[in-house]
Amino acid sequence: MGMTIGTLYGIGIGPGDPELITVKGARLLRECKHVFVPRAPLGEESLALAIARRHIPSDSRIKIFEFPLSRDESQLSQAWDRIARDLAAVLESGSDVCYLTLGDTLLYSTYVYLVQALRRVLPQVHVVTIPGITAFSAAAALSDFPIGAGDQTVTIVPASEDLASVDKALALGGTVVIMKIGKRLHQIVELLEARGHLEHAVFVARAGLEGERLETDLRKLHLEASSAGNLSVILVRTVSRSSA
Repeated sequence: MGMTIGTLYGIGIGPGDPELITVKGARLLRECKHVFVPRAPLGEESLALAIARRHIPSDSRIKIFEFPLSRDESQLSQAWDRIARDLAAVLESGSDVCYLTLGDTLLYSTYVYLVQALRRVLPQVHVVTIPGITAFSAAAALSDFPIGAGDQTVTIVPASEDLASVDKALALGGTVVIMKIGKRLHQIVELLEARGHLEHAVFVARAGLEGERLETDLRKLHLEASSAGNLSVILVRTVSRSSA
């Protein structure tokens, strides 16, 4: 094969503020002629593209695709293989591709699945991953919340499946970062209240985006629609009952 295969650059574009993209990520976006952008099914504009738009030249070719949400493993793998084949075709033409992902590239990101699929369809692919600022780092900065101090344990837990894992994380002590909250917002607030952690928790939604919200009194969230949990994170400083 005479032609050099292009490089895939996975770029974590941070939580929302376009200025929280790394210098390296912004430079690669300026230089890249092909940008692949994931979008939630039925979403309007891709949020990732809206954040990164100012760093992308007007003559770059942008391909927006809907990422699969199925729970069926074989359907998921077929869908990601299709996306990977599209991306591989660009790489095989000798062009580099930048792939946008919210927050950090390797934390609960579609990029993880894309790279696995791409290595199946193009085993010799060269991948360079650019880390991004996580939503919980931005939430901590907005709320002046120390994520870890001294030898404190930090546990990151997604709430998307069930709350047993959240409960277990709270029992470990230290700081608990609750992500993937979505429609489980009210249940999480009830759990924090039941375990006596509500006074030591902060809720941040849409950090760095329009509609940003910081809430230190999580009781107010009982009155919100469950959609208030979208693009949100809760930081909890667990406090034992004896010292609370």
